Amino acid sequence: MRLVILSFLLVITLTVSNAILGTRFWKFRQMVENERREKALKQKQKWENIIPPIGRPMGEIKGQYLTQPLAHFDPMVKKTYQQRYWVNPQYWNNPNGPVFLYIGGEGGLEPYAVEIGEHVDLAKKYGALVFAVEHRFYGGSINDGGLKMDQMQYLSSQQALADLASFHSFAQSKFNLTEKNTWICFGGSYPGALSAWFRLKYPHLVYGAIASSAPVRAETNFEGYNEVVAASLADPVVKGSQQCADNVAAAFKEINLKIQQEKFDELQKDFLSCNNISNANDTAMFVSNMASVVMGIVQYNGMTTWSIKKLCEDMTQPGEPYSNLVTFNAKYLHESHEECSDNSFDDFLDDLRRLTLKSEAEAMRQWTYQTCAQFGYYQTCDKNTTCPFAPQMDLKSNTILCSVIYNISAQTVDKRVDFTNSYYGADQPRGTRIVFVNGSIDPWHSLSVLQDLSPTVTAIFINGTAHCANMEEPTREDLPSLIQARQKIDAKIGQWLQEARNQHLDNKLYFDSQ
Repeated sequence: MRLVILSFLLVITLTVSNAILGTRFWKFRQMVENERREKALKQKQKWENIIPPIGRPMGEIKGQYLTQPLAHFDPMVKKTYQQRYWVNPQYWNNPNGPVFLYIGGEGGLEPYAVEIGEHVDLAKKYGALVFAVEHRFYGGSINDGGLKMDQMQYLSSQQALADLASFHSFAQSKFNLTEKNTWICFGGSYPGALSAWFRLKYPHLVYGAIASSAPVRAETNFEGYNEVVAASLADPVVKGSQQCADNVAAAFKEINLKIQQEKFDELQKDFLSCNNISNANDTAMFVSNMASVVMGIVQYNGMTTWSIKKLCEDMTQPGEPYSNLVTFNAKYLHESHEECSDNSFDDFLDDLRRLTLKSEAEAMRQWTYQTCAQFGYYQTCDKNTTCPFAPQMDLKSNTILCSVIYNISAQTVDKRVDFTNSYYGADQPRGTRIVFVNGSIDPWHSLSVLQDLSPTVTAIFINGTAHCANMEEPTREDLPSLIQARQKIDAKIGQWLQEARNQHLDNKLYFDSQ
């Protein structure tokens, strides 16, 4: 029986090909985080020179820990974990100032989460106490052995929201907070969805929510992602062009042709692959890795040294699009300090199966599990779409991966995605005081709320901006549309805080009159 099962798993593994989001996307994401860290340090140094911090050197806020139940909804499970959080009281108008909660997501947080960003700028203006709470199973908020399935079954958005509710109670007690301290939550990307969902599910705890780039509609086959990538590459607002989009598509069409012709040695040499890519899984890994670099540049346009402008300058040079992509890839690897690209599918599987973290930045096993168990979000390249990449990027490979690594079948993925949408309301949530902020360049906007749903559930759509752009520190290069969006968010926060003060005053007058 054991040999039969092992053989069956081997067959499944060998047929796992196509649309896995390449490992190079995770490296690009880490590049974005490194860039944010450097910007944060520069900004802190700037503020130190202008206004010396009171009571502590900037950058020395230490993470603290709160003991949380591993399973909030099952009293029979007694296990706990330590959730990390940071607090910045520097701008707080104590005792009645508001509380701004920055929600963590699929990666570790750092001290700059309470020191730099749009929410901190708003905290300075409105005298807010700032918290940042790390998501369970990421960063430093994970137990030893936390990547084993007997513990990872408790990695879910519902458990994460319950963590936030528990943290709210803890913070109320520790910092002597009362009903006069109005809570507003902030998040971007998956934490943007959590921000909206926290307001929806715990409206008595948080008064309003800013949900930036929030993919609140779960979707198994996320075809829209690469359709937005294609449109963004052609968008002149960000220095893209139709020629650029067409050339990227033509280059990947040539890659697909060479795959069909089995010219794997040529592809390996041209695109500096560390390994032979003739195995079907390695071929798919190669395609996904090549696509994921372009996808990362679009999603995080301008947040690193790479941008759509820079990519399109390379892709519209004289010559064949395929040759331009070869040149671009070599330049990208050089600037990333990589000699070659690891396109080994077996290495990728090893990373997903590994039960220990090499660093707090690692998140691939945890987040891939969340996509299988709740969200889908598989970025495919189907024939009926405008996706500029190769047809190897299909849905089946992702759902088979869920089965091989986590024992979650394709049918179960669909059911869990449907449940997520039923549970939260997808992109038609029924709530109040939520602002959804999205950028036209960001591929995730197609799963968010793009138009006002009611007078109090509103949308801000920013032409020409990428993923969570409004949450970044302002720069001289900011588009007018981004500046206006931040002003609208500021005004909404001010409106909410005034409404909360008025409500508190009305309640006080009512009880005083009794």
